[in-house]
Amino acid sequence: QKPKAAVIVEKIAEEGKKEKKEEKKLVKEVSPKTIEAKKEAGEEAEGGKKKRPWRNKLRKEKAKEAARKEREEEMEVIGGGGEDEGEKKKKKKKKKKRNAVLDEIIKDGKAARERMEEGEEVSAAVASTTGDAKLEDAKEKIKGGIFRFINEQLYTVKSAEAVELFKKDPDSFWAYHEGFAQQTKKWPNHPLRLIIQWLLSKDSGKVVFDLGCGEAKIAEAVGKRHDVRSFDLVAVNERITACDMAHLPEKDGVADIVIFCLSLMGTNLLDFIKEARRVLKTGGILKIAEVTSRFVNPKMFMDAVCKLGFQVHEKKAVTDYFIIMQFAKIDKVENKRPYGLVLKPCLYKKR
Repeated sequence: QKPKAAVIVEKIAEEGKKEKKEEKKLVKEVSPKTIEAKKEAGEEAEGGKKKRPWRNKLRKEKAKEAARKEREEEMEVIGGGGEDEGEKKKKKKKKKKRNAVLDEIIKDGKAARERMEEGEEVSAAVASTTGDAKLEDAKEKIKGGIFRFINEQLYTVKSAEAVELFKKDPDSFWAYHEGFAQQTKKWPNHPLRLIIQWLLSKDSGKVVFDLGCGEAKIAEAVGKRHDVRSFDLVAVNERITACDMAHLPEKDGVADIVIFCLSLMGTNLLDFIKEARRVLKTGGILKIAEVTSRFVNPKMFMDAVCKLGFQVHEKKAVTDYFIIMQFAKIDKVENKRPYGLVLKPCLYKKR
């Protein structure tokens, strides 16, 4: 047996070795090289767990969003309405500019109507020598000119501005409405007739939205067979609801069929298609009839509509003048602002 003193010395020596090992381990764990290496490897120096940079980014974005919302709420409480002075000035300037454009349109429209009235007086004075036929011809030409002028304005402004235009000057709508009715009499075929025939072939009880309905001819023709709801900028009869087509006063997913027959006129075309999708049931039909010359590329236009949450059912040419397209609503929206959703405005040659 070893002496007791020797055993004690050995134990002390072993404990000393263990302490040295622990010290070396600690130095190794917290050494700058180890920390740097772990950082490069995407690991935390303490726990050895992998970092997830995308999580930190997400947390930062959420924190920023929460702070922004908090600031907006504070501003609303104070009475700022959630907008700073710069934003308010921009909106005010934009509204002022839009009103100036509308006032100019109204002024030009009134001037044109005054010229028409003067022309009627002059024509009446010479009617005995020139004859009634020439008088009527002159009247129609003046009315046609007013229609063309207002028509161009509707193609080059947003639907909200068109609503405002007709509110400020209701006579403009009646002049446009009368001029449009005269124009359609000259057409060899009207896509509205084909749409009415198509609706008559459908099972009864469908909910049909006629957007940009004019005189609500669809409701007149098939109103007993289907639930037809007609919408336009101005209500010319009791069948029509006056509104902006980009903001229909209807709930989501209530319509079986939505129809745009020669009514995609404003510059906010995207808003019209989105609103049509909103009110349609899944599987519901979107029918678009337009002048052929307005399409930059019919296929590109159809692809763009499909990306907004539709699939193509049919494309049909009506003589050389019009195209009728039919889509069905699907659940998937591929792109909220697709390329190719463009229609050219109908602009007339200056005479």
